[in-house]
Amino acid sequence: MKQKKLMLLGGIRYLLPVIKAAHEQGYYVITADYLPDNIAHKYSDEYVNVSIIDKEAVLKVAQEKQIDGIMSFGVDPGVVAASYVQNKMGLPSFGPFESVEILQNKDKFRTFLAEHGFNVPWAFAFSSMEEAWQARNKFSYPLIVKPTDSAGSKGCTRVDSEEELTTAIEYAFKYTIGGHIIIEEFLEKKGCSSDTDSYALEGKLKFVSFSAQRFDAKATNPYTPAAYSWPSTFTKEEEGYLTKEIQRLITLLGMKTSVFNIETRVSPSNKPYIMELTPRGGGNRLCEMLRYATGVDMITAITRAMVGDEPDAIEQKPYNGHWAEIILHAEKDGEFVGLQIDSSLPAEIVEEDLWVNPGDFVHGFEAANDAIGTLVLRFDNAEELEKAIADPKQWLNVIIRKP
Repeated sequence: MKQKKLMLLGGIRYLLPVIKAAHEQGYYVITADYLPDNIAHKYSDEYVNVSIIDKEAVLKVAQEKQIDGIMSFGVDPGVVAASYVQNKMGLPSFGPFESVEILQNKDKFRTFLAEHGFNVPWAFAFSSMEEAWQARNKFSYPLIVKPTDSAGSKGCTRVDSEEELTTAIEYAFKYTIGGHIIIEEFLEKKGCSSDTDSYALEGKLKFVSFSAQRFDAKATNPYTPAAYSWPSTFTKEEEGYLTKEIQRLITLLGMKTSVFNIETRVSPSNKPYIMELTPRGGGNRLCEMLRYATGVDMITAITRAMVGDEPDAIEQKPYNGHWAEIILHAEKDGEFVGLQIDSSLPAEIVEEDLWVNPGDFVHGFEAANDAIGTLVLRFDNAEELEKAIADPKQWLNVIIRKP
């Protein structure tokens, strides 16, 4: 029997569990991007140097390699190219290419939500700094400025007054791939926002999760997620409403089989919003965390599905405890010295995954790719989790020597 080939776009460490799952299924793994030193290429069977945002170039390589499946797990810039190849080659797909383009473009996505009666913040898209500045009289504050097509919180800024607007616009344009930014209403939230992964098979949600997304106010970018916990801070009614709206959105777009990274929040007026939904596993090891917390293995399921093999059944399961993931990071640039965890932490340290060594230079926490590792923690109850995660610095010390 011919060995099936799976192409993964990108080379970041969040691909490692996908490569492991693919190898366990007997698949041949090809990783592709323009950075040959990326860590995932050391674990794949073959590396191809190609820009993952050039969909025609990716298609050409995929055809030459005669792949059986392709995805861009945890790598947002490659999702459009992966969908394009799926549809052009008749491979198992996330869904229609046109729908994926909507989901991957914040401006198109906001427009689609508004046209179909979803709760949505006001938003405007711009293709130049001058255009954005000239439209400033349309805005109310606070607002958020971000690229329409970036991930990992790159280029995102909250703006509270017109005096801060120009700097935020320039910062967003610095990180846009396609030359467009979006300026939208900054939605205050009740409790914590949610950023976590869910799974649909042939357009039907099989597993839905909601998290409590946490931030470090002292980080270089205070809007880069610094921790997650499960269960969420939403009520059961809010989670139920959002689940129905997520299913409605997937149905309207004709989406098929995928792990979906979904960001949601509830406003202080108790109105739930879908902020983002994209057909890929999220970064920050979210699928791995959910496997710890529920036993649900979405990674193996989507790996099998993307090459046309029948995946094991995925079903909704409860959390086996209270779980948290700490995104280890430095507040400022400097030399990494070490990590100290106080014995007063009322949690089981399930996993400590450190990606740097003493003496390595690390950057302040501006975006997700500045993370230096993760901690996986299990708590016996919600009270202990909240107390510990509200201020990790009371028990966690990332020691940095200033340059």
